[in-house]
Amino acid sequence: MKVFLQTFGCQMNKLDSAIVESSLRDAGYQFANNAKDADVVLINTCSVRDHAEQRVMSHLGNLKHIKETRPDLVVGVIGCMAQRLGSELFKQSAVDIVCGPAQIAEIPRLIAEVMQEKKKTVAVTEKIRQISPDAQSLERFETEYSGDDTDIPAQAYVRAMHGCDKFCSYCVVPYVRGLETSRSPEAIIEQTKRLAQNGIKQITLLGQRINAYEYKAGDKTYCLADLLEMISEIDGIEWIKFVTSYPSQKYYKEIMQAMAELPKVCRYLHIPAQSGSDQILKAMNRGYTSAEYLELLDIARQIVPDIAIAGDFIVGFPGETDDDFSQTVDLVKKARYKNSFIFKYSPRPGTIADKRLEDNVPQEIKERRNHELLKVQEEISRALAAEVTGRTVKVLVEGPSKKSHQVDNLPQLIGRTSGDWIAVFNGPENLAGRFANVKITRTTPLTLFGELV
Repeated sequence: MKVFLQTFGCQMNKLDSAIVESSLRDAGYQFANNAKDADVVLINTCSVRDHAEQRVMSHLGNLKHIKETRPDLVVGVIGCMAQRLGSELFKQSAVDIVCGPAQIAEIPRLIAEVMQEKKKTVAVTEKIRQISPDAQSLERFETEYSGDDTDIPAQAYVRAMHGCDKFCSYCVVPYVRGLETSRSPEAIIEQTKRLAQNGIKQITLLGQRINAYEYKAGDKTYCLADLLEMISEIDGIEWIKFVTSYPSQKYYKEIMQAMAELPKVCRYLHIPAQSGSDQILKAMNRGYTSAEYLELLDIARQIVPDIAIAGDFIVGFPGETDDDFSQTVDLVKKARYKNSFIFKYSPRPGTIADKRLEDNVPQEIKERRNHELLKVQEEISRALAAEVTGRTVKVLVEGPSKKSHQVDNLPQLIGRTSGDWIAVFNGPENLAGRFANVKITRTTPLTLFGELV
């Protein structure tokens, strides 16, 4: 039996998909490159933005046409959109399985059930603000993941936390991922050791608020800094990254100190601001001011002078004025991010902002502000990248680039630095999954170009 698995959304979804793929391979399934060649199609979904959900609906429309000629095709919607909509997704006639993030351990069983009994099935968390009864089976499922099917050689994600308790007014994550819970250090270390034994050199610890990681065991309370130190002692793991951090003082200096003192911890911090306006930050329920946010960046740079910092922003949030937006522009200029992820606000059903705030910023203004902020960030990224020209940087090679530009019959490769810069250079394909030194000869705002040393 062949499965086609398509993934939308964040690193959490990518990890979920990798774990699902690994378990299905263990169950004897093979994987197809497209839906037409598959017996089972799984779509791992994202609900953070409306655009992501609309893309899923479009795919389900295409699958409906395929099922008209192949009625035995099994179609499953898994992930955040499945948890949000539940059995409503059966209104899309192509759908046979609806499975939430906490139930992905059940996917092999759900597929077998649909094939045998020829009926639709749903598995989601009924009370999302309580710990799911599926948590224990999901933990076993996760701990046993060995990283055999990672998309990028020698790299793997490790989940340190589930869910989020912050309830930012625009965000759907607490309603689809549930309570914020930290996995035990023991489980994380066991999983990481297994990954290292299978050739993984870089792990990225995942959490919606990864810097809030906290696990109590007896008299000891572990934080992210402790976890970074424990993982640093694992033979074979050479780089450690973590995303995404939430602006908060708790454990922050300890984490930055660990980054400064532990050579394996990459000098990279992804810490979303979302807005530079205190009025908008309050409406977003973010819990800090722009000054407090910038103070965190100052602390990071004092402790880790060579740190690379990335941010997230939402433009066009309800009530955002021209003055609010100008404050965001000012913050971006002061923050001097390596890069920023910038999005136009879209209401998410069930969130506080959707219930209480009118989406009153016209789309054309959202578009204009999005473009303007991207342009400001581009100039900052251009200047920071230019500073790397002439230097030799260490990269972990991901593999061939999508472009076929060759030099001396060597393909163009892509790697990433410890600070998450993309580096492009020519070299032998067998460098994929290995470290290489690259001398940078020219740069663009988002990419370093160089020569293999």
